[in-house]
Amino acid sequence: MKKNRHDKIIELIARNVVETQEQLANMLRAEGYDVTQATVSRDIRQMKLSKQVTEDGRQKYVYSTADSEAMQDKYVSVLKAGFVSMDVAQNILVIKTVSGMAMALAAAIDAIEFPEIVGCIAGDDTIMIAIKTNDEAVMVMEKLREMMA
Repeated sequence: MKKNRHDKIIELIARNVVETQEQLANMLRAEGYDVTQATVSRDIRQMKLSKQVTEDGRQKYVYSTADSEAMQDKYVSVLKAGFVSMDVAQNILVIKTVSGMAMALAAAIDAIEFPEIVGCIAGDDTIMIAIKTNDEAVMVMEKLREMMA
């Protein structure tokens, strides 16, 4: 059942500009799948879907099986597209983003898999990143700056 749903998700996001989890859940329901927003959220994480900026500035979900180097470049381009500023407060790194881009940037940061990062919480235009130590927080900030340079 989950495999069929994942296949349907790939089909839907390939044929449509799907911007939100709610929109994807509604499309799946229209196709006969009994899903909740929580199920769709879990599917998005498991499938490692990411958001891509469209030509008209909107965001849409995409599925990629590209190699890790190509994916790294994609994540860095997402960071560059939405980044405004960042600062560190002890072991918390706070990143300000373009309005509406925090979730996409947080997903990109999660996908890069910094071993120092415990987790990210994203709002509309702000990401709070919990990092194991104060020193590692400064190091992650420097790594992110280098990646975006």
